[in-house]
Amino acid sequence: MAGRTVSHRETHRHERVGWLRAGVLGANDGIVSTTSLMIGVAASNASRGAILVAGIAGVVAGAASMALGEYVSVSSQRDTERADIARETLELEASPEHELEELTEIYVARGVSRASAEDVATQLMAADAIGAHLRDELGIFEHTRARPTQASVVSALAFAVGSGIPVAVMALFGDNASASARIITSAIVALVMLVALGALGAKLGGAKPTRAATRVVVGGAIAMAASALVGSLLGTAVA
Repeated sequence: MAGRTVSHRETHRHERVGWLRAGVLGANDGIVSTTSLMIGVAASNASRGAILVAGIAGVVAGAASMALGEYVSVSSQRDTERADIARETLELEASPEHELEELTEIYVARGVSRASAEDVATQLMAADAIGAHLRDELGIFEHTRARPTQASVVSALAFAVGSGIPVAVMALFGDNASASARIITSAIVALVMLVALGALGAKLGGAKPTRAATRVVVGGAIAMAASALVGSLLGTAVA
């Protein structure tokens, strides 16, 4: 309609990739590893106290491990990004004409005519040369830059929350509860949590919830079954 400005805003989810990946990974690992650990101990006919000690130790050790692992791995990514940025900055200072031609060729390869590509490259170089090369040559965007501290904190907190629930469920059992009751209940709770986590992660990331939930449930079920088998075999052997 003439004289009317239409506001259009699109919502994209790729800006969530960093913290979403760390959060989903941390929570999933917390649920699977801690539940599997307690199921393995329960399958050996250990006491309620021993199961809870193993679970709590798993929460603390797992959260610390996730935090450190995320920080180290994402820091390595950040160091690589910084090295690329430093190198690109030096190249722009040493040979701006070559960098202009390089940017032009990138746009031509994407289907832009050479005349238009040269014009766009020239304007972008004048406005923000390093930013243009980071985006179009190196694929580095500000909203997807590596953030070690964010990844570390999100992963550790997600692990603690994800693993704390199975421990709380196990704590509800009395001292006289059977090993099978503890194992079955813990497994069911963990699988329900994995379904919810998979669906939530898929919704936040814009993916299909069924596929995401299936992946984590199948993997978690295999891990818990393997832990139960090992705990049962070792418990029998020790006894």
